[in-house]
Amino acid sequence: MTSVDRNPFRAGLLEGRTILITGGGTGLGRSMALKCASAGAKIAVVGRREEPLKATVADLEKMGARADFATCDVRDSASVRSAFNKVEEGLGPVNALINNAAGNFLCASEDLSDNAFDAVVKIVLYGTFNCTRELGQRLIERKATGDVLAIVTSYATTGSAFVLPSAAAKAGVLAMMRSLAVEWATYGIRLNAIAPGPFKTEGAFSRLMVGELEKQALKRVPSRRFGDHDELTNLVAYMLSDASPYQTGDCVTIDGAEGIFSGQQFAGFAHLDRTAAKEMMSAVKPKK
Repeated sequence: MTSVDRNPFRAGLLEGRTILITGGGTGLGRSMALKCASAGAKIAVVGRREEPLKATVADLEKMGARADFATCDVRDSASVRSAFNKVEEGLGPVNALINNAAGNFLCASEDLSDNAFDAVVKIVLYGTFNCTRELGQRLIERKATGDVLAIVTSYATTGSAFVLPSAAAKAGVLAMMRSLAVEWATYGIRLNAIAPGPFKTEGAFSRLMVGELEKQALKRVPSRRFGDHDELTNLVAYMLSDASPYQTGDCVTIDGAEGIFSGQQFAGFAHLDRTAAKEMMSAVKPKK
């Protein structure tokens, strides 16, 4: 695997940021919390299960970071408001948000139940709206600037078979970020998205990429590997920092070229030994 610089930024890159991360107790959310804390931010992690949130906060405090947590169901706006109130009591005003909480599962769309579709859309789309609106209202009332970052997916712009609720919800989240980037620019609030390809986690990845599915997923990545958490979290830190003040309404894809590989008709040559690929291409060239 390519070596990743785990701390490529200057000290204090995110000083002055108080970042609330949904789904921040496990997986990529936890990795984002650790990265942003290492860059000087105060961190609030929220989620439905208290145990992983407390464990993450303990790890953050061992680093010397200021951190807090609140249990929260992002599907419920009152729960979101209560979580913001709790963490702001301990950390001060939140001025940045990472919408990371998500749910997903594989299912043939004709077999989806009402509850199954509703569960994913409520977490991903409604949850992102509830948290984004809550921060936006607080920033506007305080006449303060701030940042919102949504973690979407590489299929947010194309859709994807067999994960219809997630595809529909993530597309909605991306439209939300782009809509509000224009609407809230006057308040100095930036909204962006990151679309990760495959990154191994103990959560969604382990449920969706089992056995042969994981092998097939790897074949779709021209870089021939899955992403490293630090590669994603470095991007998160950059996009929330003062290094990118003019970047808003954007969606940055980080997927080892998986998305464009999948959409290119002859991309399969990239997985062949280059000499063999050239021999195959030479064999089908028209004769002079």
